[in-house]
Amino acid sequence: MIPMAKPIMGEEEKKAVNRVLESGLLAHGPEVNSFEEEFSRFCNVAHGAAVSSGTSAIHLALDALGIKPGDEVITTSFSFIASATPILFLGANPRFVDIDPLTYNMDHRQLSKAINEKTRAIIPVHLYGQCADMDEILDVAGDIPVLEDCAQAHGSIYKGRKAGSMGYCGMFSFYPTKNMTTGEGGMVVSNDESFIDRIKMLRNHGQVERYDHHLVGYNLRMTSIAAAIGREQLKKLPANTEARRKNASLYNTGLSSIKGIRPPQIYPGNEPVYHQYTIWVEKGRDDLARALGERGIGNKVFYPSTIPSSPAMKGFSTGSFPNAENASQHVLSLPVHPMLSPDNISEIIKAISEIMEGS
Repeated sequence: MIPMAKPIMGEEEKKAVNRVLESGLLAHGPEVNSFEEEFSRFCNVAHGAAVSSGTSAIHLALDALGIKPGDEVITTSFSFIASATPILFLGANPRFVDIDPLTYNMDHRQLSKAINEKTRAIIPVHLYGQCADMDEILDVAGDIPVLEDCAQAHGSIYKGRKAGSMGYCGMFSFYPTKNMTTGEGGMVVSNDESFIDRIKMLRNHGQVERYDHHLVGYNLRMTSIAAAIGREQLKKLPANTEARRKNASLYNTGLSSIKGIRPPQIYPGNEPVYHQYTIWVEKGRDDLARALGERGIGNKVFYPSTIPSSPAMKGFSTGSFPNAENASQHVLSLPVHPMLSPDNISEIIKAISEIMEGS
C-alpha cells in the first residue's frame, strides 16, 4: 500500500516530548514561546502566536481584527470549509469568489466584483501549497486587510516572498497531514505586534496576566508538547519540502504524456511546497480514483464539492462558481509525501497510464 499521507516522526520528536514531560510545564511555557519565535522567523515575519488549530488561527485573527456581526469577509469558493466557518463564528457573513481554473486559487478578477462597503477582510487560500496571486489580490484589496490562509503552504514562495509574509497576517495549520505537524495546532504570524498581542490575549481567556482579564477570550492555546514537536518538525521542513518538489518533478515528467491528465499548473514566480500533488483528470476521475485504490495506491479528492454548496453554508451563498464546481468534478490528488521512493512514483505513473489507456 502506498499511503496518501504519512506524518514523519523520529527520535528527535520523541526526545522533545520527553523533555516537556520531565519539565512539568505541559499547558503553556517556554517551548511555545520558542516555537513562535522560530516559526515566525522562518516565515520572515516579526511576530507569531501559537494556537490550538488552523481553524483557531483564522478565528482568532478575524476576532483580533474586530470582525463583527454584519461584516462581510471574502474567501475562496474552493477549499476546506474551515476557510469560511470562522467567519460565521463571529456572526459575520462569508462572501465567496470563484477560482482560477488552472491554479485553483482565488481569481483576483472575480475578487474585485465581490468587494462592497461591508467588506472588512479578504482571505485567499494558498491551495495545495501554491501561493495565490498575491500581488494582484493586494492591489485589488487596497486598504482592506488580506489574511493569508497558509494551512497548506508552509514555506511556499511567491516572487521571493514566503507564504504568510505578504498580507496583514498569515494563518497556518499543523494538522497531522500537513507538511509539518504538531499533532494538532496552528499559528498566526504578523508584523503588527499589537495584533499578535491581542491574539495571545484572546487565546488565553482574555488575560494579560494571571486573573487580569481585559477581553472576553477563549481557551485556544497550544500545548507545550505540541510546540516541542513543532520545533523539531520545523527543522526538518526544508529537507522534506525539497523531497516533495523532487517527487513532483518526477510526476510532471511521467504524467505529461498521458492523454487526459493535466499535471499541476505552476504560475511564474511561484515555488510551491506541494502539500498535495493535484492532477486534472479530463474524463473518468472517479473511475481512476477507484482503480488506483484497488491497486493499493492512496489518492483523494480535495475537494468533491465547493464550500458554498455545503448545507452548512445555506443562506450565506449567492451566485455561481463554475470554475470551482468544475474543479470539484475533475481534480485528484496523488501521494507526494517525502517518504515516497522514485520506484513508488514510477509505480503510480505506470498505474495511471494503464488505467487511462484502458478507459
